[in-house]
Amino acid sequence: MSDAVPTEATLLLRRLEAGDASAHEPLLQMLYRELHKLAEQSMRAERANHTLQATALVHEVWLRLVGDESRAWRDRSHFLCSAAQAMRRVLVDHARRKRAEKRGAGQERVTLDDALASYEERALDVLALDQALEKLATKDQELARIVELRFFAGLTTEETGKALGLSVRQVEGAWVAARAWLHRELKAYRED
Repeated sequence: MSDAVPTEATLLLRRLEAGDASAHEPLLQMLYRELHKLAEQSMRAERANHTLQATALVHEVWLRLVGDESRAWRDRSHFLCSAAQAMRRVLVDHARRKRAEKRGAGQERVTLDDALASYEERALDVLALDQALEKLATKDQELARIVELRFFAGLTTEETGKALGLSVRQVEGAWVAARAWLHRELKAYRED
């Protein structure tokens, strides 16, 4: 949904899209708290001793978003939805790098006890969730977007509905369906 009257954030986004580099700093200052809140929400699902912190996640996402030449954000809400999706990508990329290191890329020896403790500390396997979301997106793109916005961005039902142009009732029903589907999918993943 676009703003009827462009807000200051929307105007800065348009300037940025037009190539005005001077819009970077005021836009970051304006949206930093919201981006940090999104990052903290995204990090809640991660293990407690995660090497990536919310502030670093915000900076990585900011660099990815403003460095993307194909950017075209309608408004602040659209930008924040894009940020939530980018945070998911950053966390998945980070998890893949860490998994590759554990499989020998870093050649660091880990005792079995340390490995088991690390596995038990991990509350959620981000890669499994990402695979499940990719699978869900092939079946129902809207459900996958709702999960991204609710889970990774921490948006409320109302905010998710506004971002996607859906009613609260539609989002609530879809959220229940998506959670049930993901629960079954992740349960099957853990059993494999």
